[in-house]
Amino acid sequence: MENIVEVFYEQTGHSTNTNFMGMREMQERAFAVRTEQYILLKAPPASGKSRALMYIGLDKLVNQGIDKVIVSVPQKAIGGSFKTTDLKTNGFFADWVVEDNCFLVDDVDESKIKAFNDFIDSDKNILICTHSTLRYALEKIDINKLDNTLLAIDEFHHVSADINNRLGELIREVINKTSAHIVAMTGSYFRGDSLPILLPEDEEKFRGKVIYTYYEQLNGYKYLKSLGIGFHFYNNKYTSVISELLDENKKTIIHIPHPNSRESFGKIEGVGEIIDLIGDIVHTDNETGVHTIKSKKDGRLLKIADLVEDSDLAKRDKTLNYLRNICSKDDIDIIIAIGMAKEGFDWVYCEVALTIGYRNSFTEIIQIIGRCTRDCEGKTHAQFINLVAEPDATGQRVADAVNDMLKAITVSLLMEQVLAPNFKFKTKISEDQKPEAGEILIRGLKEPSSKRVKAIIEEDINDLKVKILENEDVRRALIDESIPARVINKELIPKVICEKYPNLTEDEVEEVRQYIVTDTLLKSTKIDENGDLRFIKNAEKFINIEDLHIDLIDSISPFQLAYKILSKQLTSNVFKTIQDTIDSSRIPMTEEEALLRFPDIKQFINQNKREPNHKSLNKVEKRLGEAWIYIKRVKQQRGDA
Repeated sequence: MENIVEVFYEQTGHSTNTNFMGMREMQERAFAVRTEQYILLKAPPASGKSRALMYIGLDKLVNQGIDKVIVSVPQKAIGGSFKTTDLKTNGFFADWVVEDNCFLVDDVDESKIKAFNDFIDSDKNILICTHSTLRYALEKIDINKLDNTLLAIDEFHHVSADINNRLGELIREVINKTSAHIVAMTGSYFRGDSLPILLPEDEEKFRGKVIYTYYEQLNGYKYLKSLGIGFHFYNNKYTSVISELLDENKKTIIHIPHPNSRESFGKIEGVGEIIDLIGDIVHTDNETGVHTIKSKKDGRLLKIADLVEDSDLAKRDKTLNYLRNICSKDDIDIIIAIGMAKEGFDWVYCEVALTIGYRNSFTEIIQIIGRCTRDCEGKTHAQFINLVAEPDATGQRVADAVNDMLKAITVSLLMEQVLAPNFKFKTKISEDQKPEAGEILIRGLKEPSSKRVKAIIEEDINDLKVKILENEDVRRALIDESIPARVINKELIPKVICEKYPNLTEDEVEEVRQYIVTDTLLKSTKIDENGDLRFIKNAEKFINIEDLHIDLIDSISPFQLAYKILSKQLTSNVFKTIQDTIDSSRIPMTEEEALLRFPDIKQFINQNKREPNHKSLNKVEKRLGEAWIYIKRVKQQRGDA
């Protein structure tokens, strides 16, 4: 299988080294902004966000006059990251201690709500609960009781500015009606839909922003050398290709499709077929629920955990507890799950994340990839595989399949941006001006004129790229060769910037735009074997980086790699289906005109032994081709043969 993205790391060890207080690199950055009232911590899985929160929370309790710390997690499987932790041994001034009756991460019930309320009125100072418990509890108490409290929200992307998102509404109430402090933690400040997490006026209040990228995290590992991201396609059932993708010698998490998705043929049936393909169950441990399976390939005994079966929740909890406490590479070989084992799930030995079905959420992709990118002795490569259904040219849902395909690919493209080295761009004023390390000088580049623009460039660049790649007009333009790069760069990208940041001036939008296209172009440029980035390729010509001008950059489509990936990864027939489907949505035509042209289309095919080309230079053939695409789309939508 060919990877779309293959990234190699320097293995500096910086991200796992600790300072005199036991803090890793990211945690030290977070601790530096500990006095801010509102802190936003964006860092990838395994970077140590939970412990960073402990350091901040204890400092606020001991040194800043805060009375209580409430930590809220999306599900109980994540709560274990915030249990009592010894911090003094490594040099910190206090330990993180959570009393048993303040650890409320089981399913929501009245007893949890009462325990939360009792905590608020007690002299205890640390409580862990789920998002749902927090929501229900705060609906029953005076919000002002959170004055002088630190509220920490883990996996903050679960919040949104939608009026129907109750957690988001509560966060806004806390911000606007109380003196509470907030720490928001997430692996990605992006939900995967069109909704912002916070309203712009509330987001502005988060002065303490800590951004720790995937590249920094993985580049600073000691053992992990590389990460691969690849897509594989199947026809009929996904189990038809599992055997060729599954390497039983690699520790693997398999996420099967949700039961309500198109790809699913039943969750129990799916797990059963996967296990049958691997081998025969020879033993099931009653205490842990872990299956021992004899491999059909080589007769080895493999340990497999099934987190899909939920008829016996107590048994599944035992399996989860077993997985949380494994301390040897031999303890488990394969985990099969649906929605679990994504957020906050720590299995350092995992080498492969095999995810079946389309994932529309960038955040979900980030979380899943994070399952296999832990640093571990003996593990040099991490692999993410997305196994997806090949679009069916005759299927009624071809448009949905195309849309999902493009989302999956743009997500993978963004991953390449996130994982690429960071550059600093400055305006080149004179020929004598020399760049500093990590700087690239560009003629005509506008420098940030305001703090707001500088903050967007430094902190929000990747989230803005997601918005651009998710924009329907941009996606269509990416695979339409007739649309010049300048249209994408000078018209479509500024439109998305204005939508995300409506208060920017025209000049500020242009400053952000220039940085976006420059950053994207250079990060998609390959670095040579010596780590040197000196030339970029434009129209089959190499251009020296030192000769870059913003006008030249605007003539190159920075996101055009999407088109190349589509062409490279898909067969010509599938690609033609995708191309025709998107083109058809742009054709101005009525059904009456298409039907009137149908006899001429039949005559054209008979005479020329081919279909009319909707991109022909001949105007008559071009219109016949457009009518033919329109007719095929209508037939697909109606389910005609």
